[in-house]
Amino acid sequence: MARYKIVVADNFHYMEDAGNSAGAVFETYDAAVAACREIVDRSLAWHRQPGMTADQLYDTYIDFGDDPFIVAIGDAPLDEKFSAWSYAERRCREICGGPGD
Repeated sequence: MARYKIVVADNFHYMEDAGNSAGAVFETYDAAVAACREIVDRSLAWHRQPGMTADQLYDTYIDFGDDPFIVAIGDAPLDEKFSAWSYAERRCREICGGPGD
């Protein structure tokens, strides 16, 4: 049976495994991705200040936000790779508007 675990890194402690925390385990990759997106959305909401531009929010996120990633358990396929940073960049544009908006 395929299973996927979420691990949440802290961008403030980038590349420091000791700062990672294990999250929930999911039966499907899609469910794990949905949970990762929710974590990023919560982090963006926490760091957003009134009047922030998309670039400012994204810069704050990559400095201090929660960075979830997915780990396959056992023989679960991991053909795709969820990128919290790519998702956050898109969400910042959706939340704050893009350049010139």
